[in-house]
Amino acid sequence: MADQPIAVDPDLYAADSTYNPDDWQSETTSIGSSIYRGLMDNGRRYQSLRNKEYILPSDEQMFETYEAGHLVDLIMDSHRDNPLFRSPVGDDPQHILDIGTGKGTWAIDVADMFPGATVRGVDLFPPPVTWMPPNCVIEVDDVLQEWTWREPFDLIHMRNMIGAFDFKEWDRLYRECYDKLRPGGWIEQLEVGPFVRSDDGSLPPDSALASWATIVQQCGERAGRPCDIVNSLPTSIRKAGFVDVHEKTYKWPIGPWPKDQKYKEAGTVNIQHWLSGMEGWCMWLLTKYGSPEPWTKDEVHVYVANLRKDLKNPHYHPYHKARRVWARKPMPGEVVGGPSPSSIIS
Repeated sequence: MADQPIAVDPDLYAADSTYNPDDWQSETTSIGSSIYRGLMDNGRRYQSLRNKEYILPSDEQMFETYEAGHLVDLIMDSHRDNPLFRSPVGDDPQHILDIGTGKGTWAIDVADMFPGATVRGVDLFPPPVTWMPPNCVIEVDDVLQEWTWREPFDLIHMRNMIGAFDFKEWDRLYRECYDKLRPGGWIEQLEVGPFVRSDDGSLPPDSALASWATIVQQCGERAGRPCDIVNSLPTSIRKAGFVDVHEKTYKWPIGPWPKDQKYKEAGTVNIQHWLSGMEGWCMWLLTKYGSPEPWTKDEVHVYVANLRKDLKNPHYHPYHKARRVWARKPMPGEVVGGPSPSSIIS
């Protein structure tokens, strides 16, 4: 169960131990395009397709972060035959959409799983991939614009979309997903929360890492980009008309401190997820919406350095929570009752 404390390994593993190898990630290949060079800001590259600024960079370092997050997803559900998603789409889905596909790894893996399906991955910036299965299509597009896909989808998947949209845009996106799913089709979303905790009190309340969620959340509020959507997922999805809502919560350890081998492996990858991602996660927010006034680039770098120091302290046992929600579009004529609690999956 996600609410049970994670047992701590009595042996200490530093962040540069054998549980934290340098070659944890697969190689990435940069993609060159004169059309999608993006916008440079504070040394990071951002998408230029959408007129509205986007909270996260679109550069090689962020693609590495996406890859690490994907690996943590897989490890946390590695006991399942299908760790990629939980929606019961059957053995022969025809059309699958991955919104915010990032590097495209999830879409490619699902395309390999269902060679008879067309799997589309869509994002605002072209991912650095040089090969994909013939049934996988990666598209550069803005899902807030009119959807032009004709075939109804069996599954629409999203993950790690914190800060991507404002509240009205989220409502619009969920309605669009509802309209473009076939009756009986599924929506599934996995999000991780910014709230870093420790069950044993090992993370000092005055540490930089403990301050992370408050700072990010407050900046997100000022920017109009909610950064705590992990808490509102079931309500938002149900509000769009979906039924048969299920959810699964996780504790994602940060670092190799857990005793259990699966959690240790997840924590080993997740600390790399944080180390490669932290600057990109907060640079735009802090330099645009920091308090009491926008931070400078150098101030962000100092803060990130303090976060790195906390992350590498083997005496701290931090984790953050993740939530997976999957729900179904009703069949024609199906009687849908009032709001009901989500089904909590262990």
